[in-house]
Amino acid sequence: MAGPLKRIALFGATGSIGASTLDVVARHPQRFAIDALTAHSKVDELVALCARFRPRVAAVADPAHYAALRDALAAASLPTQAMAGPNALVEIAADAHNDTVVAAIVGAAGVASTLAAASAGKRLLLANKESVVLAGELLMAEVAAGGATLVPIDSEHNAIFQCLPTAGSRATGAGRTSHPAVRRIVLTASGGPFRGWSRERLAGVTPEQACAHPNWSMGRKISVDSASLMNKGLEVIEAHHLFGVGPERIEVVVHPSSTIHSLVDYVDGSMLAQLGQPDMRTTLAVGLAWPERIDAGVAPLDLVGIGRLDFEAPDGAAFPCLPLAFEALRLGGSAPAVLNAANEIAVSAFLQRRLAFLGIPALIERTMHRLPALPSATLDDRLAADAEARRVANGLLA
Repeated sequence: MAGPLKRIALFGATGSIGASTLDVVARHPQRFAIDALTAHSKVDELVALCARFRPRVAAVADPAHYAALRDALAAASLPTQAMAGPNALVEIAADAHNDTVVAAIVGAAGVASTLAAASAGKRLLLANKESVVLAGELLMAEVAAGGATLVPIDSEHNAIFQCLPTAGSRATGAGRTSHPAVRRIVLTASGGPFRGWSRERLAGVTPEQACAHPNWSMGRKISVDSASLMNKGLEVIEAHHLFGVGPERIEVVVHPSSTIHSLVDYVDGSMLAQLGQPDMRTTLAVGLAWPERIDAGVAPLDLVGIGRLDFEAPDGAAFPCLPLAFEALRLGGSAPAVLNAANEIAVSAFLQRRLAFLGIPALIERTMHRLPALPSATLDDRLAADAEARRVANGLLA
């Protein structure tokens, strides 16, 4: 039997993860209700979602769109309260009207609201990689102090979460404490649309090619990160913080079909894997209902149809973003924040056709060399490193 109705604040409602979340929620009206929806600036799409799900509040991150949101809600005769700006996102994340926060804002813009949700003791479904990369130690400390339940909902870390023996018993879900029985965590990567390509061939890649992922439907920024393997590099840093394992115990293997989403290797020789369709609704259903299982609308795997499971080593020479992420993790301090910020600048420039595809890792590496890793104990330290890395990366671009 389902418990009390869970009230959800969905950050990034107009993105692909937002759409998947709302699909799962709509299948279980007796379990879930939407308390808040946020978007960056897509007012028309946000209002349409408000008309369907009737949230208490809706917010745009860009304050310039506040009047448009307020007026559109009024014109649609919706009682939803309009809010805007970064402070509004933090307020919604900490608000007692909701108990579950889906953190699906892309980029460093999602860090403050994610930390606020953790501090407030929410069930936190985490899709914002940057919150962990930029402020992993701080986030896990807030999870522990606030008594929050953190369930990662990107497919790889959700798979690890499901394969760890303590996933169903830890009060905080994904745990900071190292697991002594775990020999290594193995993250799978599809290899993206350019698996097997040489550096010479990669030189002419276009944004359209980079955004055409063979398995997953994702936003443009995440699609480019997947194509460059930076997405996997960020996931390595995430795994370190979420599961308390060092970089020497994290491995990446290329698995083109994305059938196995990740694996946990145990000291007794056992290896547990989580398999499923490449559909984010599975991980969102796990996050929303854990420790229960609910229908997510995802078709079962046809194992006979799949036939075989292939694996290969990643090509760090053709895709240097992955080795750069391991380097940033080993350096620690401000290095992951610098890596992430430089990558955001580089990907944006690539999508604007101001930078070649191979220019992405080159710009990141140059930025990291300009800004040696410094100790960074507070969020302000991390945000300062983020801002300085953006300044340096933009200067190198210019």
